[in-house]
Amino acid sequence: MIFYKETDFKETPVGKIPKDWELKRLGDVCAKITDGTHKTPKYVDKGIPFLSTQNIVPFRKGFDFSEYEKYITREEHEELIKRCKPEKGDILVSKCGTIGRAKLIDVNYEFSIFVGLALLKLKKDLVIGEFLEQMLNYDPCRLRMEVSSPGSTRKTLTIHAIERLQIPFPSLEEQRAIVGVLGVVDSVIAKTGEVIAKTERLKKGLMQTLLTRGIGHKEYKQTPIGTIPKTWEVKRLEEASIEVTIGVVNPATPYYTSANDGVPYFRSQNVRENRLEPTNVYVKREFNERHPRSILKENDILTLQTGFIGVSCLVPKEYEGANCHSLLITRTNPKVLNPQFLCQFLNSAVGKKIIYRHNSGWGRAHLLLEDFRKIPIPIPPLQEQQTIAEILSTIDKKIEYEKKEKTRLERIKQGLMDLLLTGKIRVKVD
Repeated sequence: MIFYKETDFKETPVGKIPKDWELKRLGDVCAKITDGTHKTPKYVDKGIPFLSTQNIVPFRKGFDFSEYEKYITREEHEELIKRCKPEKGDILVSKCGTIGRAKLIDVNYEFSIFVGLALLKLKKDLVIGEFLEQMLNYDPCRLRMEVSSPGSTRKTLTIHAIERLQIPFPSLEEQRAIVGVLGVVDSVIAKTGEVIAKTERLKKGLMQTLLTRGIGHKEYKQTPIGTIPKTWEVKRLEEASIEVTIGVVNPATPYYTSANDGVPYFRSQNVRENRLEPTNVYVKREFNERHPRSILKENDILTLQTGFIGVSCLVPKEYEGANCHSLLITRTNPKVLNPQFLCQFLNSAVGKKIIYRHNSGWGRAHLLLEDFRKIPIPIPPLQEQQTIAEILSTIDKKIEYEKKEKTRLERIKQGLMDLLLTGKIRVKVD
């Protein structure tokens, strides 16, 4: 495959494109553009898959049913496909949520779609489906769809706007060549995603085993938190900790300052499972000093109090001395409880189940400090705690490495899209 730099461009409403490319409306390259049912169907346990915007992930084979698996009866499906019948080779486009996200249908099984998805039936003599999927998911193209969508807080892409959307098209042969290049990167990204998913499943199974059955035990006992090894204890969190407190609860906005003369200030959006994301918020040093109770130390555990309650991470050494807002802070007693072990436990299915028993929120989950202090925690011998924590932390590092690699590959692909989908770099075709 030979690449060359294009030098001959023409101006169009969507920017410069090669002179031999054509600018066409989607309505001109599609035999039909419609959307899914506007009526919420009656869901059943088993039947015909019913897809919404959450089910489509571009460039991934099939559809994502991991969290949003819904079905309708065959009778209702037969009624819906009279107007909108998705088939292999068609393209789905999200009209709301992440507007413009597109997915080429690459499966043969039957399904119906909700109103949040538009269905594009292509004229195969004018456009390659895989090429249009790439082009529609290209950020500048998605931005044009979003800009053309009416609404202020909640935008919705209309069928009329989709029909009028202008797309630059090279010849069919060049479309295929571009797809071939981008498809290779997509394949590597997809394999990396599969590794991440497989490793996450492995960790989930190991957590369930290690945090309830331990390592090498043969005798077990029943406790308020379930079956655990006979040699383990169960203590309230406050009994196994030097301190369990909460970050600053008063408004801190008036004390925000720059990174040069401030102290890092962490909020709920910085806390992920077993990972503290960097913050771009800093507070004045005098504010930090006035709130010594919430000044962080290495290996303190930060836990979400509202929303996804229980999600926890360790404070790394680089952020010792920082402060935080409305986060639960646990400083374990190192003679009783390994902080890494506790963090893994709080993020496990077992730990979350215990925490949600203490949910005091109505519309949004909330965990009171006093309730958090009293939650029961399994206490294995310290050496076993450390071994369990090291096993799970090793898997976390593997997952984190693969996620960074996936991000790197996605940046590479974005760079290729910027070159190939604008015609700046051409693929020579015979």
